[in-house]
Amino acid sequence: MSKALDELVDDVLDLEDIERDIFRGRSPQESLLRVFGGQVAAQAMVAAGRTVREDQVVHSLHGYFLRPGDPFRPIVYEVDRTRDGRSFTTRRVTAVQRGEAIFTMSASFQVPEEGITHQAEMPATPGPDGLDRRDRPPVPAPQPAHTTTGRALTWPLDVRYVDHAPWDAAVAPQARNRVWLRADGELPPPMDPRGRLLHACVLTYASDLTLLEAALLPHVEGGVASRQVDIASLDHAVWFHRPFRADDWLLYVQESPNAGGGRGLATGRLFTAEGTLVASVVQEGLIRRRRR
Repeated sequence: MSKALDELVDDVLDLEDIERDIFRGRSPQESLLRVFGGQVAAQAMVAAGRTVREDQVVHSLHGYFLRPGDPFRPIVYEVDRTRDGRSFTTRRVTAVQRGEAIFTMSASFQVPEEGITHQAEMPATPGPDGLDRRDRPPVPAPQPAHTTTGRALTWPLDVRYVDHAPWDAAVAPQARNRVWLRADGELPPPMDPRGRLLHACVLTYASDLTLLEAALLPHVEGGVASRQVDIASLDHAVWFHRPFRADDWLLYVQESPNAGGGRGLATGRLFTAEGTLVASVVQEGLIRRRRR
């Protein structure tokens, strides 16, 4: 694993059990102004997953970001066992700092079963080889003003842009984008419940990184990372369709059907390199132009 991925797996996503249904997590040692939303959602998923039966796997999560998280303070995750059924189990998780909720999430788990099946087709897309990595742009890219205090975050992911990269100076012709992504190293195999949960949590973490860029690219000149806008995730939902490995290449097809009212909506579909649709994502985010 890369150092960042090792920290994500062995520390950030390895929550401390405080007592029954109460867990504590921390943030990476980075100079962040606020906690990355994908991290909070992934940690909440860990907390929920530790309270369900081993024969059940997560199939969906729905979360709301309520307040910015302080990366220098631990986050307490409180799990409510909303329902335990024979096939489906529901959990509600509240992330708390300083006595206030910063994030809430409902997650549903299901015993795997057979049923009718169909899926959207993966668009014809060049492979990841030779594409520029997000954390290694070909030219120096300004850091997002809403994210860091001066140095780039070391991501535990290998993310490569197919279409419009955030450091491109021109605006994108359409509100859509495609990226290849995977964990930046090899994860434990998803052969048992804990392994499957880890891969779901890493995908949840990754799903929040680039999705809102689809709403920004047609409007922001000089790259998404410019200081023209303030961005914050408002809500986030993921549906897990089929088994996958988060350390294999996944194509993230992202589109924004609407922006307005200071918000942008984006949808995403994640495909394996072979074309299997493994997850769908929807997110709405705050997008405000800064006054000059």
